Formats: sequence, C-alpha cells, structure tokens
Amino acid sequence: MKILVVGGGGREHALCWKIAQSPLVEKIYCAPGNPGIAELAECVHIGADEIETLCEFAQAEAVDLTVVGPEVPLTMGIVDRFQSAGLDIFGPDKAAAQIEGSKDFSKSLMARYHIPTAEYQTFTDHAAAVAYVRERGAPIVIKADGLAAGKGVVVAMTEEQAIEALNDIMLDKVFGAAGVRVVIEEFMSGEEASFFAFTDGRNVLPLASSQDHKRVYDNDEGPNTGGMGAYSPAPVVTEELHDLIVKTIVRPTIAGMAQDGCPYRGILYVGLMIKDGKPRVVEFNARFGDPEAQPLLMRMKSDIVPVLQACARGELTQDAIEWHDKAAVCVVMASGGYPETFEKDLPIAGLDAAARIQDLMVFHAGTRFKDGQIVNSGGRVLGVTGLGNTVKEAIDKAYEGTALIAWKDVHYRKDIGARALNR
Repeated sequence: MKILVVGGGGREHALCWKIAQSPLVEKIYCAPGNPGIAELAECVHIGADEIETLCEFAQAEAVDLTVVGPEVPLTMGIVDRFQSAGLDIFGPDKAAAQIEGSKDFSKSLMARYHIPTAEYQTFTDHAAAVAYVRERGAPIVIKADGLAAGKGVVVAMTEEQAIEALNDIMLDKVFGAAGVRVVIEEFMSGEEASFFAFTDGRNVLPLASSQDHKRVYDNDEGPNTGGMGAYSPAPVVTEELHDLIVKTIVRPTIAGMAQDGCPYRGILYVGLMIKDGKPRVVEFNARFGDPEAQPLLMRMKSDIVPVLQACARGELTQDAIEWHDKAAVCVVMASGGYPETFEKDLPIAGLDAAARIQDLMVFHAGTRFKDGQIVNSGGRVLGVTGLGNTVKEAIDKAYEGTALIAWKDVHYRKDIGARALNR
C-alpha cells in the first residue's frame, strides 16, 4: 500500500512511525512533513490546507489511503474532496468535523443526547456575555467558538479575568473569526484525561487511556498551550471508568452524530474531567491529540493500518487493540517564550545522542532544515517519548533524552507524569 499522511507535527511523525511498521505498507508520503518524518517517509512540499493540490497528488501517485493529522484541513472539507475523487481517506468529513470546529455545535449535540458536560450558554453579543459572567460569577470558562490552535480557552478564576477574555476575543478579535461566537461554561474541577476511540460511523474501537498537560509551566501554572507532555496509561481511568466513558459518552456521541445526518468516521478525541469517578466532557477533537498520540502509538502493538482503512471505508469490525504492557511518557521541548513570541532558526544539539537510547523516540514537531542543520521552527519543537515497565521508568527514560538535547532558551516542564505517580 501507498499511504499519504497530511501534516507536519509531532502527531504526524508518530503516525508515520507507527504506519511504517505495517507489513502492508510499501511507501509513505507526508505533506509537508518535517526533518524527523523525512527519515521514514518522502516529504512532499504541499501544505496541509492545500486540499486541491493534495488530492491531485494522491491521484497522480495512486495513493491507497490518506491519513489526516491536523484539524484545519478536516474542518475545511479535505475528506469530502478526496471521497468525491473516489479516494480512501481517514478522518471525519466537513459536517462531522464541526464537533471540533465549533464549540457551540458540540455543546448542543451533547445537550440533545444527554451526554454529561458542563452547563453553558453561547453568545454573539459582548454586553450580554459580560452580564452573564457577572450573574454567574467565577471561576468560569470562556471559549472562542472556532479553532484557535488549542489557545482559545480561558479558565478565568475571577470575573475580571473572564471579562478581559471576552474583551480580547469579542472586541479585540485576537482569534479572528473563531471568536465571533463565544461559549461560556461552568468551571469543572477534577482530574483531566484524554480518551480516544476509532469509529467507522457506527462501530467503536476504544484506545488505551492517556493524560495531557496543557499548562506551560510546572504544577499546571501559566497559560494553556497545545500540550506540554502526555503519558499513557492514565491511572485515573480505571477499567470501570473506561467502560462508563464508552457507554455514556462515546457511543451516544457516535449514535447522535449518525442520527443528525452527519456520521462521524475517524478518531474521536474526548477531553474529560473526572470527579468522584464520574466523567464529563470538556471538549471533543476530530483527530489524534498532540502530544497524546506519541505515547499512545508507542504503546500500540496492533497494526494500525487495517484499522485506519476500515474506519475510512465504514467497515470496522475489530473489537480490540493489543497494547504493549509498558507505560509511555512524552515530554514536549518547546521554544523559550512559547505560547507567546519566541525566536526561530536556533540550531538543536544532541539529537544523535538521544537517538541512540533504547526505548526512546524523539518525535519532531516544530523543526526544519537550515544550512545543513536542524533548527527550531515552531513553539512546540520535539516530543521526547520514553517507554518503561512503569510510569516512573518511562518518566526517567523521557528525561534521560531531554537532558541530552539543547538549544538556546529551550523550555520544558519537569513534572510530566507526576500526577500518575501520586496515585
């Protein structure tokens, strides 16, 4: 088989790494890819949002299956375009991708099908939104309705913070069109976890549990980011809780989408808040999480390719995935200053030394080649992912890798996975 992976981040590197292990695969293309992916796949200079060009490329190269990594091409309708050309593609179509593309869409879906989540209201009028915050008080959560690269959510601990967030989103338009509508939610306390399930629109195949670390600094301090690290399995998700999530959240969501006339195919990401053994939905995403994909795919024993193809074709019959019984931990190494402004094109040292460590994989995210060396080109630069017999061993392995890698002003959290140890 020939496979095209769309995207160029850490998640796509992990997907290429896993797909390359399949005996079914003879050739992998990745558009646009990155220097890490270039060791596994032929990188093609086409942007992830250049849908027409990607479709023409897939037709010209007789690609058997396209796997979409990021959310933007999904919400733009890449799946619809490929399907209309008779090409197999993994991911939800434009209508179904609204589950991530619009917070209001996903909240109203959950309300209709009684899927547990936070109470909410949607606003397009700034004054009405401010009045609602004054009425409800803080803590309270402000969300831009559309896509904002993982940064459109403000957990406001005071009314002033909430109103400042509304001013930024609705008046100053810091997220552009993504902030035309704002969803205001009740604050949920508890422990977060990420839950993923493959689906062909009817059948569901859950993955192992994982947990992401969204805040930029240790002890979950500082602003939200796209994710500073993740681990799998997440001890907070017990076997009993796993079954409850599938029964009360995943299956009703997939059934509800089908009933609404926009069946969901691909991988469904459920961001959860867990309190007193009860899960509630924080958000849905229409693709693999990043950085959760890195530890999850490191732990996956089963061949991923037949699952991806079955989801794309609406023929998912597999009822279980085999997992390595090791834990995996991913530590994201970021550019200094992220998620705000940061310096680019800084040379990265130590990648070869880290590559020699057994049970360690360095997934590239924001990197590129410049003048014959690998430099940083984004906020989140590398996902250093270690395997171990226990979470503690996996943490030690990941940090053994980060200790060898350096560039000017590099920043990473020192407490990834600590919550799992506390259990």
